[in-house]
Amino acid sequence: MTRTVHLLKLSVGTEDVAGLAAWQAQKRAQTDDGLPRHITRMWPKRAADILDGGSIFWVIKGVILCRQPVLRLDEYHSADGIRRCAIVCKPGLIRVEATPKRPFQGWRYLPVDDAPRDLPQGQQDEEPLPPALATALSAIGVR
Repeated sequence: MTRTVHLLKLSVGTEDVAGLAAWQAQKRAQTDDGLPRHITRMWPKRAADILDGGSIFWVIKGVILCRQPVLRLDEYHSADGIRRCAIVCKPGLIRVEATPKRPFQGWRYLPVDDAPRDLPQGQQDEEPLPPALATALSAIGVR
């Protein structure tokens, strides 16, 4: 029996959502079929749960700002011959309510009930707040 779960991942070196989108547009961040992917060292033990409607939520500068539905998990062999996992996502980033998140390494599972809500459709294309401001507002309960 599967139970949907999301992944939570730091977008290291990214300044904002637009920077993550630009990085994913690069050829090396895509699969052969042009879909965005993130290569990680570990294969998720809860793969079936992730593939049952899960997303990868991206933490940018200490704030969860967006997500992407996970389409599949591909086996990937790096230049050093080590087997890795390529998390293949649906193109496009869905903005979510800014939610502060402390730093961590690798990725974490994120239960569906703990996931930030998507921003309303009318706010998806608005310029996002700077991460520091979004964090400060979230800390006082303003989303």
